[in-house]
Amino acid sequence: MKLKIPFYYHILLFSGLFITFYIWDIGVNNQKMNFVFSSLYFAFNAGFVFSIFIVYLLNFYTFCDWFLNKKRLLFYILSIPVSLLIFAGVRYFMQEIVIFEITGIHNYAKKTRELTYYVRDNFFFGLPSIILSALSYLFWQFQETYKHNQQLLLENKKAELQMLKSQVSPHFLFNTLNSFYSQLILKDDKMASDVLVLSDLLRYVITETDKEEVLLSKEIQFIQNYIHLQKKRFEDQLYLDFEIEGNYSTEKILSAALIHFIENVFKHGTLNNPDKKASITIRVKEHFLELSTFNYNVEGENYSSTGIGFDNLTKRLEYAYKNDFVLEKTAENNIFKTYLKIPLKK
Repeated sequence: MKLKIPFYYHILLFSGLFITFYIWDIGVNNQKMNFVFSSLYFAFNAGFVFSIFIVYLLNFYTFCDWFLNKKRLLFYILSIPVSLLIFAGVRYFMQEIVIFEITGIHNYAKKTRELTYYVRDNFFFGLPSIILSALSYLFWQFQETYKHNQQLLLENKKAELQMLKSQVSPHFLFNTLNSFYSQLILKDDKMASDVLVLSDLLRYVITETDKEEVLLSKEIQFIQNYIHLQKKRFEDQLYLDFEIEGNYSTEKILSAALIHFIENVFKHGTLNNPDKKASITIRVKEHFLELSTFNYNVEGENYSSTGIGFDNLTKRLEYAYKNDFVLEKTAENNIFKTYLKIPLKK
């Protein structure tokens, strides 16, 4: 699991560590105040904390992610001397080169600056940065795992609730609609026909949309039923050109891949103005399907994106078709267009 930790958490942690060094020297080591708050002390202290910070980050984002995350404990243990060598190198550069150039004072005496002694001594001072980094990584990994598990539990509860609903609601709905149809067929043929269309539409939503793939013929029939009922809502004031080109029989597509675009036309489009006609075109070719929509936006509505539904659909398309699809949308001069091209499966 790749951890996504805001970087400012690390900054806050080391700001607290930097302050702790000051408090420790004053309260435990009984250092004089004028020494602790001198520029020289600040420079060496800052160089030391910066060295720890660099190795902490290196360990957190590389060795912990490569090895601890994958439970390769032996490889992680072998990486510790590498981190400690880097710590010694960074500290030497900061304190014995950079700060020395500024102040003219070394932190280590000449004899203790010899390579073997300096590296051995800094293995001890660098070890806390490794321990802190590993503990921090494990803490955040635990938090992420806990959050992920809670999310899975929530999703399972939702799925269980949805399953219960699907076991009760469809039978009640379809029985009720069939009852209406039986009563209307002898009195009002058009109304009875509309009830039948509504029944087919609901049946598709309940029984087909939870599948990974559906027959293209069923998806198109659903769209036709949807537009048929929308025409009733607009009372013959619906200015929309709807075309289907090509032949289809056994082809399959991702379920509910097309209806999202149709719904957006009706949700955001100006459809009651003959001068601002909308259009929906579905072209079925030998190996792929193309869907194009065009509509003027409702006046005053900033419709520059299709929101969460569009993002979710994009993820589903990427999962189903990898890179073998085209999805485009443009919003300009109060006009919105979408284009989808997906492969067809036999």
